[in-house]
Amino acid sequence: MFIRNCATLYVAFLSLSAAAMEPRPTPLDPIAVTAARTPQPIADLLADLTVIGHDEILRSGVQSLPELLQRQPGVEITMNGGPGSTSGAFIRGANRGQTLVLVDGLRVGSASVGATSLEAIPLDQIDRIEILRGPASSLYGADAIGGVIQVFTKRGEGDTWGGSASAGYGTYETKSASASLRGSLGPLRFSVTGGGTRSRGFNAIENPAAFGYNDDPDGYANENAGANATFTWAPGQQVAAQYLRNRLNNQFDGGAGFDDRTITTLEAWSVASRNRLHERWTSTVTVGEGSDDSVSQTGFGDFPFKTTQRQYFWQNDVTLPVGTASVILERREEQVATTEAFAVTERDTNSATGVYQVRHGAFALQANLRYDRSNQYGGETTGGIAGGYQITPAWRVTAGYSTGFKAPSFNDLYYPFFSNPNLVPETARNAEAGVYWSASASGARWQARAIGYYNRVDDLIVFQCDAAFVCLPQNVDRATLKGVTLGIDLTWRDTRITGSLDLQDPQDDRTGNLLPRRARQHGALSALQQIGPVQAGVELVASSLRYDDAANTRKMGGYAIVNATLEWPFAKGWSLFVRGNNVFDKNYQLAADYSTGGAQVLAGVRFAP
Repeated sequence: MFIRNCATLYVAFLSLSAAAMEPRPTPLDPIAVTAARTPQPIADLLADLTVIGHDEILRSGVQSLPELLQRQPGVEITMNGGPGSTSGAFIRGANRGQTLVLVDGLRVGSASVGATSLEAIPLDQIDRIEILRGPASSLYGADAIGGVIQVFTKRGEGDTWGGSASAGYGTYETKSASASLRGSLGPLRFSVTGGGTRSRGFNAIENPAAFGYNDDPDGYANENAGANATFTWAPGQQVAAQYLRNRLNNQFDGGAGFDDRTITTLEAWSVASRNRLHERWTSTVTVGEGSDDSVSQTGFGDFPFKTTQRQYFWQNDVTLPVGTASVILERREEQVATTEAFAVTERDTNSATGVYQVRHGAFALQANLRYDRSNQYGGETTGGIAGGYQITPAWRVTAGYSTGFKAPSFNDLYYPFFSNPNLVPETARNAEAGVYWSASASGARWQARAIGYYNRVDDLIVFQCDAAFVCLPQNVDRATLKGVTLGIDLTWRDTRITGSLDLQDPQDDRTGNLLPRRARQHGALSALQQIGPVQAGVELVASSLRYDDAANTRKMGGYAIVNATLEWPFAKGWSLFVRGNNVFDKNYQLAADYSTGGAQVLAGVRFAP
C-alpha cells in the first residue's frame, strides 16, 4: 500500500513539476571531505554520501536541523514536540546515539547521554552539511555505527566584502532574524554571523492521558553567534580560527503546575595551522573544544549535565607515487560535570588513523584503518575498504566492508544505582554495494542510484531488570540493519526533480521486532522550478507505520505530508520567501503522544546583495 501510494503521488508530482521550484545550481566540481577526511570530488566517492548545500538550506525554509534532515536519503528523525524539542536522527535504522555528529570536525555531543542535541545546532550558522551513511569508526572512532552528520559553519571567502540579513514571522508567533558580514583585509579573510528565533509554540504532548501532560504552549527561543578568520601568511601556509555558540531555551511537558524547560548551551571553538611542508606533504595541526551544557528545570528541581571535549588533531596528507595517504593522530579529553555522584567523570582517548586512496583508470580504492585506546573501555581496532569501477561512461559500481563501534555513555557506566561499569562498546560489521547511472539526452540530465547494505550490530546496550527487580544496562542485544536506498535526480531546462526511497528492515534479532520509531519504508520527493523571476517548490515526505516501543505494541501510523516554498526577488538583492509545512494539516507523530503542530507557515524578507 505504501509503495503504491508513493508511486501514485510520484506520477502526480511529475505532472505538477512545471509549477514547482528553481533548480539548485550545480557546481562544476562539487567537493566533499567527510568520506575520507580529505577533499574528494563527489562524482568519485566510494561512500554513500549526501551534501546539503547553502542554497538548499536557505530555500528549505525549515526552522531546525532535524526538519532539514527528515527529507534526506537514509535518514529518519524523532522529535518530542516542536522545532526546539529533544530530537534525534536514525541513519539506516541505527539508534540515535549510533550517529556521530561533528561541527567543523569537532564533537559537540553529550557524553552523559551518549548523543548530540541536534535541535541545539542553529541553521543560521550552517553553510553546508555532509551525511555519510554506514559505519565510519575507521575514520572517526567511537559512535559512528549508523553514519556521520558533519555540519560546516559559514566562513569568509573571496576578496570582496559582503553580507546578508533575513527576518521572518509565522505560525505560533514564530519570529526569526539573522545577519552576517564577511570580508577580507589583505591576507586575512573573516566572517561574523548572528541570529535568533523565538516561538510561542504549541502543546508538546497532545494525549491528555500521557505522563507529563500539561495543557500549555511549549515554545522555544535560541540566540546564536559565530565567527571565523583565516590568515594566509605565505603561499601554502595558513592559520584559521573559528567559534560557534548557541543558547536554546525549550519548554516541554513534565506535568501540570510547573513550566518545565531545558536550557542547552552548545559551544565549539578551534584553532588550526595548515602548512604545506613539501609539494607532496601537507600538515594540519588543530586544537579545539566542543561543549554541551544542559540544565533541565522541572518541578522536581534542576538537573544540570555538562560535557566538555577538548580535542587535538595532527593530520598529514601525502601524495605517493601511486595514490595518496593520510595519517592522523588524535587525542580527546572528555569531562562530565553534574550534581549526580558519578564514580568517574573523565575519560581520555588516543587514536591513530590511516587512509589510503588510489585511482587508476576506471578503478578506485579506499582503505581505512584506525586504533582507539581509551582509559575507560580499552582498545578498539576498526577498518574499512571500498572499491569502485566505472564500467561505462554511464554506469559505475561500488562495494565495501567496514566495522564500527559505540562507546558506553557515562550514564550507562556511572549513573548512581542505574549503571553498569562493566559494559563494553557496541560493535558493528557492515557490507554494502552500490550501482550508479547517469545520462544526458535532449537537454535533460538523469542520475540514479541504488545502494544495498547489511549491518550487523552486536553487544547492544539495553536496560534490563532481574528477578530481584535490580535494573541495569547490559550488553545483551543484537540488531540487524539491512535495506536498499534508491535515489533519482532529473534536471531538465529549468526543472529539477529529486527523490529517494528507503526499503529497510531494522530489527531486533532477539524478538524479530522493528526497532522503535523506525519504518520499513520512508522516502521524499521534491520538484523545483523557475517561473519567471519566482522560485516555487513542492515536496513530499512519507513514511510507513512505526512503533514507539521495543515490544511493537504502541503503533504510530504511516504518514505523507506535503510542504511548499515560494521565493520572489522583487528588487536587486531583496527577496520575499514563504514556506508552508504540512500544508494539508496531516495529523501524524514522530514520537507517540507528541504533536507535530499541524499546518504551519513562515514568511519573511531576505537581503543578499
